[in-house]
Amino acid sequence: MSTAKVGFEEDLWKSANQLRNNMDPAEYKHVVLGLIFLKYVSDSFEEQREKIKKIEYADPEDRDEYLADNVFWVPQTARWEYIKKNARKAEIGQIIDDAMVEIERENEELKGILNKNYARPTLSKRILGDLVDLISNIKVGDKESRSKDVLGRVYEYFLAKFASAEGKGGGQFYTPSSIVNLLVEMLEPYEGRVYDPCCGSGGMFVQSEKFVENHQGKIQDLSIYGQESNPTTWRLCQMNLAIRGINGNLGGKPADSFHNDLHKDLRADYILANPPFNVSDWGAEHLADDIRWKYGIPYNGNANYAWVQHFIHHLAPTGTAGFVLSNGALSSNTSTESDVREKILEDDLVDCIVALPKKLFYSTGIPVSLWFLSKNKGGNGGRKRDGETLFIDARKLGKLVDRAHRELEEEDIKKISDTYHAWKGTSEELKYEDVKGFCKAAQLEEIREHEHILTPGRYVGVEEKDEDDEPFEDKMDRLTDELAEQFAKSNKLEEEIRDNLRVIGYEF
Repeated sequence: MSTAKVGFEEDLWKSANQLRNNMDPAEYKHVVLGLIFLKYVSDSFEEQREKIKKIEYADPEDRDEYLADNVFWVPQTARWEYIKKNARKAEIGQIIDDAMVEIERENEELKGILNKNYARPTLSKRILGDLVDLISNIKVGDKESRSKDVLGRVYEYFLAKFASAEGKGGGQFYTPSSIVNLLVEMLEPYEGRVYDPCCGSGGMFVQSEKFVENHQGKIQDLSIYGQESNPTTWRLCQMNLAIRGINGNLGGKPADSFHNDLHKDLRADYILANPPFNVSDWGAEHLADDIRWKYGIPYNGNANYAWVQHFIHHLAPTGTAGFVLSNGALSSNTSTESDVREKILEDDLVDCIVALPKKLFYSTGIPVSLWFLSKNKGGNGGRKRDGETLFIDARKLGKLVDRAHRELEEEDIKKISDTYHAWKGTSEELKYEDVKGFCKAAQLEEIREHEHILTPGRYVGVEEKDEDDEPFEDKMDRLTDELAEQFAKSNKLEEEIRDNLRVIGYEF
């Protein structure tokens, strides 16, 4: 399914939700997502089956013909065509339960993971049949759909909608494939330990696997570690890894990475993550003495810098992290957040900041940036970059695929990642230079002058042209950045004045 068909998730959700009647969303989501999983493995299987049919003397019912190409083997009674053919039978619930049992029997990784409660009397068999018909109309597991991670998109979109319907505010956000692809192209995780402590349905791992395969590497050279707190999403990640033949360590159970770190001793070579945006009241008071808070106790009103310090703690001595954060983290001026950001910068860990275009996410309009932290600046054959941070302003890149959504195209991803690798000096073909309005390599002294604010627009400047030609939205972004810096300077100056007054015995 092409990404040009934007909105299919919404259409699918509307249709599925209309069938729900009075069923509780928390119950209904397991029904829908389990069926989508079955459709995925069947699509993938049937595509391989058609290939095998064209090979002389090959047996399309030979299990090894599928496993050899890392395609999930699906028994006959678990295939979608069989389920669709029996969709209107009274025993359809039992047929689906049996299919789930067969799938689990074929893969130890999925033992106890799949929902096997479709035969219960309280689940309307009419609704179940209608859902089978509805899901029959989408492709999620063929080659094109897999390359665009349609399964992940549908899972995460539905999870966000179910969370909202349950009154939890849509807590999960699918990371668009173009953002994941950009993170992976910049980090280049060929081999080593890859970690995502908020892994959702496993999109970062899937894209890392594709990167290795596209560069003639071996997925076996990667060790996958993940953690996810939401039980439903954790199970989906297990499914996502299993059907792709990826061996991953998800800690054995769903758990909160802050309060129950399942990989305490892990020091990862690569961290890729999209942590939940701006989470408040995340329980900082219970972790005041935590070893991870090397740069200061994070603000309980926003978990952003708890995530940043969690990433740093889990990096190997030569490790690199790439992750998504809301733009507020670039210039937040609460005393704890600005102090933590300053200390991280002064410890020379911030490798690169990339400001992304708006409207990239399906579930939120919050503007975001990519952060890259490195414990080994100048290592791995690159040029020495001590005391220097690369800023890239990519807000003008990408194209609108409809009025509400934008995507980064391949040339956009290449432009950004090439700029990063040229700056790092790891490619003989690429030569770095500052480009007004797009990229700037800034020394720590310059960052200090900007009160340790990391908004790329403050460093790259404005592309030279007539100011009257500057689009209104671009001008507002630039002025907002400048205003944020002025607020930060004002707050810092106010604190200094208060401190000086306290020294001479005055409080106000």
